[in-house]
Amino acid sequence: MEGWDPTTKSTLTQIPLLSVKAGPRDGGAWTQRLKEEYKALIAYTSMNKSKDNDWFRISAANPEGTRWTGKCWYVHNLLKYEFDLQFDIPVTYPATAPELELPELDGKTQKMYRGGKICLTVHFKPLWAKNCPRFGIAHALCLGLAPWLAAEIPVLVDSGMIKHKDDVAASSESS
Repeated sequence: MEGWDPTTKSTLTQIPLLSVKAGPRDGGAWTQRLKEEYKALIAYTSMNKSKDNDWFRISAANPEGTRWTGKCWYVHNLLKYEFDLQFDIPVTYPATAPELELPELDGKTQKMYRGGKICLTVHFKPLWAKNCPRFGIAHALCLGLAPWLAAEIPVLVDSGMIKHKDDVAASSESS
């Protein structure tokens, strides 16, 4: 955690670490891992809400907990930009981090792979590997998606690559 800003350190230390090393193929152990994942997500969401920093909603899209969907948002120049968020839990989880996807931003930035998968290779993947199996979905959102949104969304907005929903609605009404 050296070199991290105090807010990130504080946030990270408040997200519970996970202990069960299990993936989707591990039956009952995976169920235990999912319970830990939910506890960490609830803690992270509660902490964000208490700090008026609520920025995502996700839930398992299937009973097995291997597909997750939701929304994330970023406020830039007092405007809220909201995006669909989705990801699958890899079969090699937790050794492999989930690939977080923002499909509607696909092709709008170089820091993204095909299908809207955000680039986390250089900074986040080594950190994930070092902290396996203690990191989970909440950690991926905190240390992967949050900094990616903070770095990319202002650039995409300022360059005109994405527009606020009110701007899009106003331009379609005037056409």
